[in-house]
Amino acid sequence: MSDLPNCPACASEFTYDDGIQYVCPECGNEWSKVTEEGTEEADSGIRDANGNILADGDTVTVIKDLKVKGSSLVVKVGTKVKNIRLVDGDHDIDCKIDGIGPMKLKSEFVKKA
Repeated sequence: MSDLPNCPACASEFTYDDGIQYVCPECGNEWSKVTEEGTEEADSGIRDANGNILADGDTVTVIKDLKVKGSSLVVKVGTKVKNIRLVDGDHDIDCKIDGIGPMKLKSEFVKKA
């Protein structure tokens, strides 16, 4: 018996490996190997711009000038933000920036320091 997964569409056991994906010859369904093998790693947390997993209390660096909505302030590239807190939502980092105050950031605009 093979150790290949059964087809998610028709549950056929006759699947085969076709490079970067699996194929079912009975129903013609194709699916990626990454969905089978990498689900734990992909869902394991919030990631920065470089793909590093972030955690509460980390220090991050801003990688892009960010305008502060409702004021003329700008968070400059290279600003270090200490002791971040991860939250749910579109802006997934809650932090306090020196000289600006408390704010929320998107993880795609920071890198782990």
